[in-house]
Amino acid sequence: MSIEVTARHMNAPGAKDHAQQQCEKLVELFPRIEHIHMILNIEKHRHEAEVVVQAKNHIRVEAHETEDDMIAAIDGAVGRAERQLRKLRDKVQDHRGRRTDDRVDEVDTVV
Repeated sequence: MSIEVTARHMNAPGAKDHAQQQCEKLVELFPRIEHIHMILNIEKHRHEAEVVVQAKNHIRVEAHETEDDMIAAIDGAVGRAERQLRKLRDKVQDHRGRRTDDRVDEVDTVV
């Protein structure tokens, strides 16, 4: 499992450390993650954070956030990626239908 943080057009070790911590929290929640690449970018007054998560079973999640503050952009992007991963995980876990005894009810109504 690897975490890669890339900073474009900036030199902010505090933002990189915060991004690293947020990615580590994401890995704790979803242990099937294989690789995380976070891209931090500044253009004029826009602070952009992009997260690309690669997990097992060909799962790839991308999230992008633009804010006025880099920390807020990082938190927003990680939050979006977390929601996407949670939705995919719930889909996989909920694929089985509920077991009901519909056959017993049908027999009672026929008689």
